[in-house]
Amino acid sequence: MIYLDNNASTPVDPEVIGVMLSALRSDFGNPSSSHDAGVRARMSLEKARSQVADLIGVSAEEILFTSGGTESNNLAILGTTLTRREGHVITSVIEHPSVTNPCRYLESRGFSVTYAGVGRDGRVLVEEVKRALRRDTVLITIMHANNETGVLQPLEEIGSLAQERGITFHTDAAQTVGKIPVNAGALGVHMMTIVPHKFYGPKGVGGLFIRKGLELTPLFFGAGHERGLRPGTENVPGIVGLGKACELARLEITERALQAKRLTDTLYRGLCEEIDGVRLNGHETLRLPNTLNISIAGVDALDLLQDLKSVVVASTGSACHSGRREPSSVLKAMGLSDDDSLSAIRLSTGKGNTEEEIKEAVRILSNALRGRGR
Repeated sequence: MIYLDNNASTPVDPEVIGVMLSALRSDFGNPSSSHDAGVRARMSLEKARSQVADLIGVSAEEILFTSGGTESNNLAILGTTLTRREGHVITSVIEHPSVTNPCRYLESRGFSVTYAGVGRDGRVLVEEVKRALRRDTVLITIMHANNETGVLQPLEEIGSLAQERGITFHTDAAQTVGKIPVNAGALGVHMMTIVPHKFYGPKGVGGLFIRKGLELTPLFFGAGHERGLRPGTENVPGIVGLGKACELARLEITERALQAKRLTDTLYRGLCEEIDGVRLNGHETLRLPNTLNISIAGVDALDLLQDLKSVVVASTGSACHSGRREPSSVLKAMGLSDDDSLSAIRLSTGKGNTEEEIKEAVRILSNALRGRGR
């Protein structure tokens, strides 16, 4: 099996598995307890907090642990807005459902939401964000890179707009942290969602950077864990795994990005040489180095990938939507037709892939299409 669906999830790094197993054996105490076992667990927790902070260039006290990207996004969006009875939020038409659906919920509660559009290259139109700004705008939430196309969004420009007007700015960085260098301060964001299973860490755990001084309303109520914003005994093994994944990413980030670009470029060139009618979806250069979203004229992408699912693993769009024959809303927002959207394949490489695998994937995909009369 050639695994090319790393934007959906990645294999867990052996070093991450090692520290998680050690935590399961040794850090079994409750981190809130004052005895030695609890203190050991608390120390492991705080070490992980520092490892996460170091990866994105912030202070450890600004990192909150959650159950994953969906909870982090919900806490950032709802935690910012629900202290008010009304207000205005700006997001985009290409966000993950864990951002879009909280915004839809806010609309049902009386808030106004503007969904900024994107260009044909998949980048959010900054001018639309600027025109949407209002005196009662309380939050802007724009993803760092799109999960389907890998296109990087103009966060620095949007962050400047938010800073000028004192508006809280959140980004879902699920697809960028651990793949490319990310610095929260340079992006101008007040909150950032971090998802370790996208960069060789465990599922069921996540992080949220919350800039010091920013106040949120909790979604859950209980004891005072995680500054009272995320009550419940912490998932110490998962958090330790998150921390280790961040430490490895900080050490390997340059080589990861270079290797991913080499592999993805090889994949794209090979497919263009072997298959007629290949079209790149998204910006030519301003996209994640590991992500390739292409449409192949006259192909039903879902049928093709189902035939190859035990040989080449990829996606027809984001993993959250795969298996449905509906056109991708992201690609439709970029101006693609239904047919072009339904012929789209997302191929996302990872650090475990080799050049030989990539060349074999090109051969398998091209042979499969020839077998279909193309």
